Amino acid sequence: MLARFLAPTIEVSAHCDLPCGVYDPAQARIEAESIKGIIGKVAGNDDPDFRTRATMIKEERAQLVKDHLWVLWTDYFKQPHFEQYPHLHSLFNEATKLAGASGAKGSFDADTADQLLAKIDEIAVIFAETKRAAA
Repeated sequence: MLARFLAPTIEVSAHCDLPCGVYDPAQARIEAESIKGIIGKVAGNDDPDFRTRATMIKEERAQLVKDHLWVLWTDYFKQPHFEQYPHLHSLFNEATKLAGASGAKGSFDADTADQLLAKIDEIAVIFAETKRAAA
């Protein structure tokens, strides 16, 4: 047992147990489009059961947007990207806040959903540029 604690260690890093290397802001965009669609459908429906169900689904989708953005922010983008795109941290912060409780998750405001989609599109442009540079 003591030999196990004294044995040399190997340092590894990955964003999950099985690094997939698959990253794409399209995942966040699909969920954000769903939020926008739900907001449109709720606007014309006064049924409380429908509104409750729509709210629950919208909140789940908003959390998924945040999750997809966080994976990109923390796992895909590296220090050289943040140096090349100095506004990238603030862009992700703004996008995740727009998806969060004070944004699309907590409201039925179509303008907020549009702002979220616009931020995701900005991230997607930078993502595409970094992918081209790596190729």
